[in-house]
Amino acid sequence: MLRRLGFLTIGLFDEAEPRRGHEATLEIIELGERLGFDSAWVRHRHLQFGISSPIAVLAAATQRTSRIELGTAVIPLGWENPLRLAEDLATVDLLSGGRLNPGVSVGPPMHFDSVKDAIYPDTAQAEDFGYARAERLLACVRGEQVTDFRGTVGFEQFSDRVQPHSPGLASRLWYGGGSLRSATWAGEHGMNFLTSSVVKAEEAEDFDAIQLSHIRAFRAAHPDGDSARVSQGLVVIPTDSATAAQRAKYFAYAEQRLPRTRTPQGPARMMFAPDVVGTAAEIAEQLAERAAFREVDEVAFALPFTFEHEDYVQILTDMAQHVGPALGWKPALA
Repeated sequence: MLRRLGFLTIGLFDEAEPRRGHEATLEIIELGERLGFDSAWVRHRHLQFGISSPIAVLAAATQRTSRIELGTAVIPLGWENPLRLAEDLATVDLLSGGRLNPGVSVGPPMHFDSVKDAIYPDTAQAEDFGYARAERLLACVRGEQVTDFRGTVGFEQFSDRVQPHSPGLASRLWYGGGSLRSATWAGEHGMNFLTSSVVKAEEAEDFDAIQLSHIRAFRAAHPDGDSARVSQGLVVIPTDSATAAQRAKYFAYAEQRLPRTRTPQGPARMMFAPDVVGTAAEIAEQLAERAAFREVDEVAFALPFTFEHEDYVQILTDMAQHVGPALGWKPALA
């Protein structure tokens, strides 16, 4: 039975009018709270026409909402200084009243050879983009010592740990992983686990079987075992209240993306889950057939990248009023 229902948006904007796109994202988050969603998540995009600063956007969202949890799915740490990021995360978490759910991942920045001189002009070859970067963030968020100086200089006081410190934030850190190694690492380090509609075909070429193995590997390695938190992200598009034109667009979108789900894609052998389109009853039936979905009780359904604002309103409304209840979920209302 589904216990927690969330949604994920990329927050696209027009290059000529970026404010409108950011405002639309905030309006969608506000709508999500009114509809009773448990969480709203934003993607992270650098040098694209999507949200490049999710923490800034979520800081604004904290002042427009009071209940819904706010997450990132995910912040690529290759672009970040873990200490500086920890300061921002703690600040926004305090402003939200303890509602922030930061999701992160590791690895070199996308198109690294093209951007390395812009972000790491002097240290590109020395940067460690592996799990150690996430461990540094964990230490900072958990309030561990980061400097050997603590005291007063003149009238100024200095701390030896990141300030502000937000108690409880560390327990709401998520790792977004698509491999067995990432799932195991996240479990060993006591994080929560975000598994999406993209995984690596390592030991099989069946998406559902791969994702199930990741969930079980994560929980086997986690101190909390079977109660360790996993959130599944899939593209789910309900049509209950959609117009005929919207339904045609939604099915065409899913059909166009279907070929990539049949075999591993690219050198990394990435497997994609098919989009789930239909009425709430049809969606519930399809999801119930997926072993990985049956293994979780929280989800963050992804909104398609390229739809219009009114489409997102219809999709979210149907998710909350039809899909969620069909999966056993009850809205969390203020």
